[in-house]
Amino acid sequence: MALGAFSVSLAVKDIRASKAFYEALGFKETGGDIEQGWLVLRQGGKVIGLFQGMFEKNMLTFNPGWGQNRETLTDFEDVRALQARLKAAGLDVGDAIEAGTGPGHFMLTDPDGNPILIDQHV
Repeated sequence: MALGAFSVSLAVKDIRASKAFYEALGFKETGGDIEQGWLVLRQGGKVIGLFQGMFEKNMLTFNPGWGQNRETLTDFEDVRALQARLKAAGLDVGDAIEAGTGPGHFMLTDPDGNPILIDQHV
């Protein structure tokens, strides 16, 4: 099962302080809008999303249809198919995504309570 690009999405208290901290570790801002409360930072193939006031917990994020450098993949499993496959495997993946193609997302939680977002942008 190919889940696409991987990143860690951090629910931060002070996005400016978090940005400065991760920049000191060598990460560079590559996307987002600090005024809207979200940034994407990269260091090589490592990706961290900083989100202030958007969700309660840190989460793992996968992006079907994207490679690790946000390049659109021509061959990937659609988020709707991934959701159906995981539901068939007995996982709680919430309500079905609206039929069709293109962007869509769903969430699930691992056995330790860690949220996982499957978020397709293409």
